[in-house]
Amino acid sequence: MDLSRLGRFTPTSLVARREAAVLTPVVERDGEAHLLFTKRAAHLGEHPGQMSFPGGGREPMDATLRETALREANEEIGLRPREVDIVARIDDTTTTSDYAVRPFVGIAPDREYAPDESEVAEVAVLPVSGLTDPANYESERRVHPDYGDHRIHFFRVDGYTVWGATGRMVVQLLERTTDWRAPAEPDRVVDPDADLPV
Repeated sequence: MDLSRLGRFTPTSLVARREAAVLTPVVERDGEAHLLFTKRAAHLGEHPGQMSFPGGGREPMDATLRETALREANEEIGLRPREVDIVARIDDTTTTSDYAVRPFVGIAPDREYAPDESEVAEVAVLPVSGLTDPANYESERRVHPDYGDHRIHFFRVDGYTVWGATGRMVVQLLERTTDWRAPAEPDRVVDPDADLPV
């Protein structure tokens, strides 16, 4: 994973009524790059149980979305802002909960984190080599009456499934920092109301 590649493009910014930001922590473990994810608590109203990056909605006290990402990472898993070296950001993305989310990519220490049980069920640190393994990836395309024609990416690593908006962020990050590319065509096309394979 070559994070310096992120400096060679200008990320897309979206304007939305509901703003959010996430931190995409890159952790080096045993000489290999990993990404740190959180598993959202099952009782949360939006996206319960899904894998995500630490983050959340912008609050009035946040001067910038960067501050939002750092504050949320501190609140959710105890990752202190001074521990993070933010190196770049990638394209804003939207969620089904009507947020425009800005992802910030940062280098974080490999240590034990303390998830806030009110928001986070667990922390998972997944190897980039697993995320880029073709055997661990699949995608589907569906035409949704509300969200239009869209492709959903699924990464299955170490018993976890990363998908949804977080999956889109992972695709972009991997394509910009590694030699991995999502296949040009999805594995399948499904009806908009088909069950999700998660």
